[in-house]
Amino acid sequence: MILCKRFSIRLFSHFRVSSVLNRDVKQFGKKFLFDSNEETCWSSDQGEYQWVSLEFPKSVRVSELKIQFQGGFSAKTCRLEGCPKDGDFGAISNFYPEDNNSLQSFPIQEAPAVDKVKIMFENSADFFGRIIVYSLDVLGEKAS
Repeated sequence: MILCKRFSIRLFSHFRVSSVLNRDVKQFGKKFLFDSNEETCWSSDQGEYQWVSLEFPKSVRVSELKIQFQGGFSAKTCRLEGCPKDGDFGAISNFYPEDNNSLQSFPIQEAPAVDKVKIMFENSADFFGRIIVYSLDVLGEKAS
């Protein structure tokens, strides 16, 4: 029996977000997604679809996502997409967060090996389509 080690995949080489509220990266920028500080957050600007994309130096298999939204600014529907280094994004899994302030966990079943992932936030609880995330963690393993 071979045991695979599951770990936080924070070894991404590059990451992007769809937007930042009022372009105020000092207060609401993408860096706050991963800073482990409960006082900071990424806040998107308004719009129908918001997203976070991560690129890894080597292929990974995502096994779980952990996200903490601000209540009232969560996504009702989310989609995890992935692709190989030079490929097109394809759907891996859909998940449905609750509209609250709690850290929420979403297991991902049988994910393929990917070099890039994109988390699509759809149907925001906010009338203007804004998304606010205090914490994002991607768990998984290196693909062989």
